Amino acid sequence: MDVITSASPSNRLLDSLPEDERLRFLADCETVDLKFGRMVAQPGESMTHALFPLDCLISLIATLESGGRLEVAMAGNEGMVGISLMLGAQKSSLQALAQGAGQVLCIPSSCFQDHLKRSPELEVVMKRYLNVLMSQISRSAVCAHFHGVEARLARWLLMTHDRTRGDEMHITHEFLSGMLGVRRAGVTKAAKALQSRGLIDYQRGRITVLERPGLDEASCNCYIADREIYARMREQVA
Repeated sequence: MDVITSASPSNRLLDSLPEDERLRFLADCETVDLKFGRMVAQPGESMTHALFPLDCLISLIATLESGGRLEVAMAGNEGMVGISLMLGAQKSSLQALAQGAGQVLCIPSSCFQDHLKRSPELEVVMKRYLNVLMSQISRSAVCAHFHGVEARLARWLLMTHDRTRGDEMHITHEFLSGMLGVRRAGVTKAAKALQSRGLIDYQRGRITVLERPGLDEASCNCYIADREIYARMREQVA
């Protein structure tokens, strides 16, 4: 990752801190450029840094020894990667993959934990975000079991659209099948169904959101539930 020094930070978790606390935290961060497809954490590996996305998107993925995988959460500039560090866990339990290129604030793990000890405000914000993340992970598990692929794809597109700039997403069949935990044929069928309703334009390696309200209707209620719990957290820290 190449260090970038010109970008101004814009992470909503950190923006909710008192100004003096935010500036002290940022003084120990580097802004780095994260490329699409970059793996920033692997299960069982030590987490050397906590990451706070600015304009990139990171998928949190549960993996199996057989090679199966399922996206259980995602983090854009509303969140962070490495929340388990606040619990004393030094190794990642999930895979973290850059789904959208952009910039991220990067702080050494030990430094992040030192700030948690010194800043009650930061600790409160991180605990509330942990609650949001736990809810997102548990809801993803329920959603994968009970809801159809078309509704789940609509939810995934909405969540991604919320965290990226623009309506066009560069995504392969293989990537989507891994994120949703279904076969590529299932992804193709669901994407074509959404396209036939005029909600998206679906081409090989690219999806463009055409009608956001229609995607809202096509999605399961898990999407609204995720937004509501994050909104409640934002109200608590505002």
